[in-house]
Amino acid sequence: MSELRAALIGDSAHTPPLQVIEALPPELAHAHIAGAPHTIYQELWHIAFWLQITLSWIDGVPTTYPANPNDAFASESQSRAEPWDHLRGRFKRGIEQAASLTTEPATLARLIQCPSRPGAPTRIMSVQDQLVSLAAHNAYHFGRIVLMRQLLGSWPPPSGGFTW
Repeated sequence: MSELRAALIGDSAHTPPLQVIEALPPELAHAHIAGAPHTIYQELWHIAFWLQITLSWIDGVPTTYPANPNDAFASESQSRAEPWDHLRGRFKRGIEQAASLTTEPATLARLIQCPSRPGAPTRIMSVQDQLVSLAAHNAYHFGRIVLMRQLLGSWPPPSGGFTW
């Protein structure tokens, strides 16, 4: 497994993403933690949001950058509309699709358009660079999810995870 693939779905520098969200009941996923700006659900929704945008950019589908940072996190009504297990499944399908792109050098080298924040020029980058960016983004947010699980007394998951 390449390091990029491992960073997206494997046991790289952190617990694998699907392991981070395993065996977490919906009530804990939706729990509000004092001082945390988002719930675990909202963090995963945000990860899935950017994952879908990345896949759209890679597929050549014009997808605009959100005008407001809050647009990239689930609202309370969006959180109620999609069950936790459905969100986890949506993330799993998307991250497996992204990881599958890491096996073809020609795909990784292909240049794509990646819109920037409003007012900034569109960036041109390789699929590989966009997947590296996605892996770094996901690691940041999964780290937040791990911390919230620790605060909720729900860490490590049954199949294990870093505990330091």
